[in-house]
Amino acid sequence: MKKLIETLRNINKIEELRKRILYTLLIILVYRLGSYVVLPGVDPNMLANLQSQTSSGLLGLLNMFSGGAFSNASIFALGIMPYISASIVIQLLGMAIPYFQRLQREGESGRRKINQITRYLTVAIVALQAPGYIANLISQLPNEAIAPFDPSITHPSAFFWVSNTIILIAGTLFVMWMGERITDKGIGNGISLIIMIGIIARLPFALFAEFFSRMEQKGGGLVFFVVELAVLVFVILLTILLVQGTRRVPVQYAKRIVGNRQYGGVRQYIPIKVNAAGVMPIIFAQAIMFLPVTLVGFTSSESLTGIAAAFTNINGFWYNFVFFILIVLFTYFYTAITINPNQMAEDMKKNGGFIPGVKPGKKTADYLDNILSRITLPGSFFLAFVAIMPALVGQMGVSHAFATFYGGTSLLILVGVALDTLQQIESYLLMRHYDGLTKSGRIKGRGPAMNMG
Repeated sequence: MKKLIETLRNINKIEELRKRILYTLLIILVYRLGSYVVLPGVDPNMLANLQSQTSSGLLGLLNMFSGGAFSNASIFALGIMPYISASIVIQLLGMAIPYFQRLQREGESGRRKINQITRYLTVAIVALQAPGYIANLISQLPNEAIAPFDPSITHPSAFFWVSNTIILIAGTLFVMWMGERITDKGIGNGISLIIMIGIIARLPFALFAEFFSRMEQKGGGLVFFVVELAVLVFVILLTILLVQGTRRVPVQYAKRIVGNRQYGGVRQYIPIKVNAAGVMPIIFAQAIMFLPVTLVGFTSSESLTGIAAAFTNINGFWYNFVFFILIVLFTYFYTAITINPNQMAEDMKKNGGFIPGVKPGKKTADYLDNILSRITLPGSFFLAFVAIMPALVGQMGVSHAFATFYGGTSLLILVGVALDTLQQIESYLLMRHYDGLTKSGRIKGRGPAMNMG
């Protein structure tokens, strides 16, 4: 506690850091308030059916990522996910289309062009999703709940459709803008923080609901609830190990003397992350698993049959089996495009470095590729296990709302974003010669592979 109080004092002494944190908190406050601003023409007291529809299943996940805005029929109902989808599409295009590959190599100017294209694609995606959301909203509300500007109107007009579509597009763009402002003037990655805040916002309600359900008769009692918390802490610690775990490869640099200076002659280490792909494999796999419910519209899994029902039941065997396999495959795929052993071997050779006992060039590239394959296999299985953990604990009687915090994208985002933000704060402290947030003064962040924005 003394260490924490001293750290808070040190943070307050650094004016720039203090302003950045306050700015971030202000933007987050605006975002949370906006998630309760209901679309015009919708009675907020008649959202019971919509909230029931989003209490579980795939729509429950969408609602969690929006911080409850989806079930509140908020102006931020579609949240930041259209922007994330657009970012993923642009990343995939960067692997296959020369134009985007060229932009990626152009540095800052290329990055600005890619960001602009991503924004345009975000508008296109949310423009397609907004009418679907409104159609689902209308189907879940009584007729008398929709009366734009005139209580006598019992059916939504064309103006209701057009105006709310525009509002949903503007809401997503505003959330995207807030995320970018946090990144520029606040602390941490803004897009990732907005997603994390949306997830955390659901935690208190889920925690108290689970506690009261266990206190009820035949609910398991306090002992069972404590066991649930212990398992949750254990899974969080394992996730931290997954995010931070690395394999260090020794590299010896040859001694060079240029003028009066000596270069090289020392041994360094290349850290290769056990989970170099970060959360992206889960996001890619989740996007594919969302296809059935997207194709059939916002429909509850109970009204579906056959394959559609199997792949919209997030607690079912086939959904989680396919989800597990997809995550393993995408982990190898994303790791392959994130880390290039040939490029690493070439860079080492140019800088006079070599791995002891391994010839430079192709042998070094093969050696690095072999290490990468070995550590990616357990990393991919562990990542997939974390992803299906909510379904596993759900089979043990844990409520769906609380089970979502036991793994999946939500837990990885919470852990990864928290570590990244703490790492930035620690960097400010260390630059001003204050103690870091930990005794060692080192917090490992996620790295670029886990960057959501």
